[in-house]
Formats: sequence, structure tokens, C-alpha cells
Amino acid sequence: METIQHKLQQFDPGVVWLDKDNRILSMNDLAMETFRVRPGELIGEEILQLHPEPSREKVRRLLEQSSGPANSPPPMTVMINIPERVLMVKVSRMHGKDGEAATCMIFYDLTDASTRSGEPQGEVPDEHAKRELHKLPVYKDKQVLLVDLKSICCIKADGRYSTLYTESEDYFCNLSISDLENRLDERIFFRVHRSHMVNLRYAKAFEKIDEQCYLIIDHHDGIRVPISRNKVNSLKQVLGLN
Repeated sequence: METIQHKLQQFDPGVVWLDKDNRILSMNDLAMETFRVRPGELIGEEILQLHPEPSREKVRRLLEQSSGPANSPPPMTVMINIPERVLMVKVSRMHGKDGEAATCMIFYDLTDASTRSGEPQGEVPDEHAKRELHKLPVYKDKQVLLVDLKSICCIKADGRYSTLYTESEDYFCNLSISDLENRLDERIFFRVHRSHMVNLRYAKAFEKIDEQCYLIIDHHDGIRVPISRNKVNSLKQVLGLN
């Protein structure tokens, strides 16, 4: 696992200024490049409309938190599809002599640090191709960490977010389990249940109690992960149990 704090010092941030209604007032060159627009093209647009539906609630919550107490919220990692990017987003309310004046949204593009292109080797990368995650950005102790996938034993849904269980620690991740399912290698990470995904390399045992099947994960004393009925047969095939 590595911290990305020192890398952020080398990144140019994207900056977007918003009015009190969260409409875009101005943006820097990197923000325009990320959103693939010309100067002035998005001025007056509501910022939430630039994000896909699954990410809007996260961004809305972040904007609402910025109006709260002085203790600012941690950076939020969200997925946006223009094309698919992994961004660490931070917002701050700006005040003038007449009170609240605007909102400053700053983001760092972590896509290259946390993903790899889905294009086969030797082919020209398609800018719209799905970029597969090979590290997961998490926030812990006021630091952004990049967690190696090989250390993740299983993932549990936590509303629109998720909890990663690794060999040593557990981490809160701002990405939903559906986001992760779409961006992780399905040959390794298998979604066994609406709320659970497992790294098959840590599968230790398969058991059935009454009518419920479970997969035991090799994590400390073992994690018993429930398996949905419609996933049992396909999981058995993957594990060679049929």
C-alpha cells in the first residue's frame, strides 16, 4: 500500500468556481480538459448535471457538508464518465464582505495512478474504453491511500459506499460496490451477493447451513460471506465444485 500525498504535490489540480446555487462561474484549463469542453462552454451549468447519476448523491453530500462546521470533510473519491475517471474532490465555501460568495471545488485526477486501460497490449488505447482499477483509493487518518488489490480479501457494500477488508486493516471506500464490480477483474473479484464481493484467491471453504450457502474467506478468524441463490451455481463452477 502506498500514500499518494507526495504524488499530489506533483499534480496540477482542476479548479471549478461555483455560485451559491452550485452553477459554474469559471474553471481552469485542467478542469476544461477533464470535462472536454471549450472555454465558457459550461458557464451557468449546474455542477451535478456533469456527473452520472450514481455519483450525484456523493457530490451533493460533499457540497452540503462544506456548509457545515469548520472541520472540513475528507476528500471524496467519485467516478465520472467523461470518460471514466477517478477523481479526489474537495470543496470549500468562499466568503466575502456580504457573507457566503461562492464555492471552490478542487479535484485531483487519480485515474492513471489507480487504473489501467482495458485495451489489450499492443493496441492503440481507446479513450472511451473502460479503465480497470488496479488500486483502490481510500481515506484514512487524513491521508489518501492506494490499496493494492491483491491485499483485499473481500468487499462489503455500505450504502453508496463500501468497506474493504484487507489482510491487515479495514478501510472505508467512497466507491460503491457496483462501481467496483464494473471496474475490477471479474476473474478475481466475484460478486457473490448484492452486498458482498470476494477475492477468490482468499476463498477458504464453501459451506451450507440449512438453505443458505456461505463462502469462508481466509481473513483472521475467517469471514463468512453469504451467497445469493442465483450465484451459487456459477460460483461453484468457478471454484471447481460442480
